[in-house]
Amino acid sequence: MPWYALLLLAVAVERVAELVVARRNAAWTLARAGVEHGRGHYPVMVALHTGLLACCLLEPLIADRPFLPALGWPVLALALLAQALRWWCVGTLGPYWNTRVIVVPGARLVGAGPYRFLRHPNYVAVVVEVAALPLVHSAWLTAAVFTAANAMLLTVRLRCENTALAQAAPA
Repeated sequence: MPWYALLLLAVAVERVAELVVARRNAAWTLARAGVEHGRGHYPVMVALHTGLLACCLLEPLIADRPFLPALGWPVLALALLAQALRWWCVGTLGPYWNTRVIVVPGARLVGAGPYRFLRHPNYVAVVVEVAALPLVHSAWLTAAVFTAANAMLLTVRLRCENTALAQAAPA
């Protein structure tokens, strides 16, 4: 369990790094007449991701969930691949990447990196991570509950982001 707690701490530190990058990028996009959309769902997203990390730690402790190598190692690999995909997205979007939905009117959609293959590859990373990270230490209840909650949130988030991108795209 101590190594799993360290993994979760590393993910929490990574989230703080994301927020630092997002804050810098928000300033950059807002200075270029960027417009923020979907402020209402953002606190729900923060709560969901914070709750996920807390429950990843609590469920194995409270419910005495074991580490099952046949499950734990493969889903750890998936969680790490999700992190790699997330940072590939961050690097590809550069200053346009954000945890918020901020678009610069007239900016062209990025079609490089993982965006050559998928419209929203960052959300693939999020979906994989939300399902995989709890399962590293057999927290199946956390995986199920947060996967369902994330699906509901992503329905709202994708609708918001697609609308914002369509409104901002050059004619």
